[in-house]
Amino acid sequence: MTPPATGYHHGDLPNVLRAAAVDVISSEGLNGFSLREVARRAGVSHAAPGYHFGDVRGLLTAVAIEGFETLHDELVRAGSGIDDPIERLVAIGRGYVRVATEHRAHLEVMFREDVIAADDLRLAEVGLAAYGVLEATVAAVAERYNPTLRIQDAARLCWSAMQGLVELQGKFAVLDGLAAEASSSLDDHVERFTTLIVNGLLHDTSPTRSPRRRR
Repeated sequence: MTPPATGYHHGDLPNVLRAAAVDVISSEGLNGFSLREVARRAGVSHAAPGYHFGDVRGLLTAVAIEGFETLHDELVRAGSGIDDPIERLVAIGRGYVRVATEHRAHLEVMFREDVIAADDLRLAEVGLAAYGVLEATVAAVAERYNPTLRIQDAARLCWSAMQGLVELQGKFAVLDGLAAEASSSLDDHVERFTTLIVNGLLHDTSPTRSPRRRR
């Protein structure tokens, strides 16, 4: 929805502009993104986005920050009150996919270092906070079930699986169609993928160091 052009206080204008930016990304994609179009949809002067965010990169960075904040809050909410770390890992996996599918415009920029200021301190802070929820859950799995687990590798594997699922869900549906099978929901995929990953985590026997390559 295009944000309202009137009725906001001056202090709310950055939020209005971010909402307009999300609206533009959702309808036009990044190729059709411009500060002028953001200003038009927000109903403000074409100079307003530049005044508040500097340039396109600054505004898209703000959108990415908002996306990581949303992701962090959802992962915390999804895992809240779940004692068993494996069940909590499944829950935050579902939370990750939920945010990625419901906030696709944010996802368009969150991992695009070519269009955002990747060295922005606030961006790094909120990104690490979101990742920290996943890593802490994997650490809890290790503490309870497998103390020798390489937590960092396991957390990155889980992250890669969920992000890959979001990106490839459409392709999975095509493969299911070719195999004359009913397409699985995202939640079903999350649960099955997490089960496979956890089975590996619980029986992880990987060496602490990668073997040297033969010359």
